[in-house]
Amino acid sequence: MNSTPLILTDDADGIATVTLNRPEAYNALSLPLMRELLAQLKKISAARHIHVVILKGAGRGFCAGHDLKEMTSSQDQKLHDETFQTCSKLMQAITQLPQPVIAQVHGIATAAGCQLVASCDLAIASENTKFATPGVNIGLFCSTPMVALSRTVSRKHAMEMLLLGDMLSAQRAYEIGLINRVVNEESIEESVQTMAKQLATKSPLTIRTGKQAFYHQIDQGLADAYNHCSKVMSCNLNSEDAQEGINAFLNKRPAVWKGC
Repeated sequence: MNSTPLILTDDADGIATVTLNRPEAYNALSLPLMRELLAQLKKISAARHIHVVILKGAGRGFCAGHDLKEMTSSQDQKLHDETFQTCSKLMQAITQLPQPVIAQVHGIATAAGCQLVASCDLAIASENTKFATPGVNIGLFCSTPMVALSRTVSRKHAMEMLLLGDMLSAQRAYEIGLINRVVNEESIEESVQTMAKQLATKSPLTIRTGKQAFYHQIDQGLADAYNHCSKVMSCNLNSEDAQEGINAFLNKRPAVWKGC
């Protein structure tokens, strides 16, 4: 048995850095890796001292998607079902996490790796990174990556990626809204840390409230979305952090967050 951990986690100053650790396989999402990542996200979800999460990959690339060797080593339909169901749970766990998640992307982010980027709240990529949902090229359409991708970029851009399966540059990924920023390879760590530290200065209650509301309303009709978010904002207004933040703003002083 390989004793090397599949997930590495470190936290400091309210920021947890979670690293996919299968560098020899471009951090392919094997079933054991996804299970470990799910377990780690569950721990982070309950950790009040963690305000931001950075998700990155070890080695030469962010994530190459599912482990095709693992999936084709058996014709067991139950194993295949479990693989895709676990992946779906993982992507939903990221959006349901109270803390914002920043993807730090380098090398490649393909298939379910691209899905992982699309599922994160924010994403910064180095300029040489390539993105793709290339399943169509091997006869296995990227149907589950399509879920996150089609909720992140426009319909036409999603269909172009899914139907053609071509590699996209980091600049093109930025242009279609798959990632937030493109930076040079030498500064990606600093750029991600700067964003994470900025997020960590915000009220954790307010960030949690906003993230939950965003994903709740995104697929609702206009009237239902406004109805839900009006209730959320009214409740948020009566929180201690909102009262403290407004008072601090009016009195031109730094706010002191309590997280409630």
